[in-house]
Amino acid sequence: MKNYIAARGQTAAEIAGIFGVDAEVLAANNGVPVSMPLAAGTCITVLNPTETHTVREGETLQSIAGRYGITVRRLYCNNLLLQGRDVIYPGQELIISWERSPVGEYQIGGYAYPFISRTLLDTVLPFMNYLMPFTYGFTPEGELIELDDGALLSRAEAYGTYPVMHLSTLTAEDTFSPELAENLLDDRGAIAALTGNILRNLSAKGYYALDVDFEYLSGDYAVKYAEFIGFLRRTLNAEGYPVMCALAPKVYGDQPGQLYAGHDYALLGENANCVLVMTYEWGYSYGPPMPVSPIGSVKRVLDYAVSVIDPGKIFMGISNYGYDFMLPYIPGKSFAPSLSTVEAYRLAAEKGAEIFYDRTAQTPYFRYSEGGNEHIVFFEDTRSISAKLALLPEYGLRGGLYWNLMRQNPQNLISINTLIDFAHPNLF
Repeated sequence: MKNYIAARGQTAAEIAGIFGVDAEVLAANNGVPVSMPLAAGTCITVLNPTETHTVREGETLQSIAGRYGITVRRLYCNNLLLQGRDVIYPGQELIISWERSPVGEYQIGGYAYPFISRTLLDTVLPFMNYLMPFTYGFTPEGELIELDDGALLSRAEAYGTYPVMHLSTLTAEDTFSPELAENLLDDRGAIAALTGNILRNLSAKGYYALDVDFEYLSGDYAVKYAEFIGFLRRTLNAEGYPVMCALAPKVYGDQPGQLYAGHDYALLGENANCVLVMTYEWGYSYGPPMPVSPIGSVKRVLDYAVSVIDPGKIFMGISNYGYDFMLPYIPGKSFAPSLSTVEAYRLAAEKGAEIFYDRTAQTPYFRYSEGGNEHIVFFEDTRSISAKLALLPEYGLRGGLYWNLMRQNPQNLISINTLIDFAHPNLF
């Protein structure tokens, strides 16, 4: 995997010619057009195939995979142009294998809303051990608030991706309700009802596991929350279902603040089968302009997490999006919309911006002007994703979970394909 930094006006076709690779494949792998000028500083990742196959009349992906002793899923991962679809034609060249430099064997997953596009979902699922449809809620009495997850579950089954039921206190207003969680934790009857409803839903819909995400809890409920997770683990494990939970990004045990106080890392790590550490959202829509996941901040959270939780239980959260911040930042008024890597590259090219790379934060960014206003955009590219994936072996983690899969980022997918050997799904 080579990273080439484009000069202003260069095209993917020109860069493909420099390296002697297929222009359409290069463009698809990087989420850029084949022939349109690129922004200066665009990071184009070049992969070299080690084996290819030209499709013959009557062949299928299944027959081709069998011929080379690989899986159809691996063919999807090696050929983003397929978009996860079993549609090929005679004369088409398929990549059987790329040059790879794996950092180890890890479990990978991600979260998706039911309205994710079918094409995007089919493209990303071959790269995922787990899919977390977002999100089931619940009533004060412990009844589940239904999620329209049928299509997500159907596609996950088609690709052999394990579905994980996500339970949270997210409200119809798109905010997390600590009151809902705390009232539940005080009500044994509601806990019993909710647990029964969770078990029935897991069984009825074919879910593999449960993922619990209660945010903004008071510190007074930290122990009760950990006990609740332990109760769920014992009850659900007995029926064959593992339990994981999400942790706010703390850097020390008694860290104050509404986001942190209710999450006791040591207790939750002990009581759950595994945990997600939400190492993202330092830069966010309503906050001051900064990278979403600066590597130093991510490492400080992981440093603390592995000091109190078995690293083999920990999934690192990985951001799959960026933000377009307008300057100057005005607290309480400024709002930064999110954008994908594909959209960031397109915007930089349209505005004639130059993309730079902050090596301290391990994050690409660019500036542009519009309507008299200055903007700064932080996003993800191959370099920033690869830097995060390198933390998996550094800290001995179980794997990474993406928040979220809703935005196009082919460079993320080729980074996973190049650096990660997929471990067998197992959350126990």
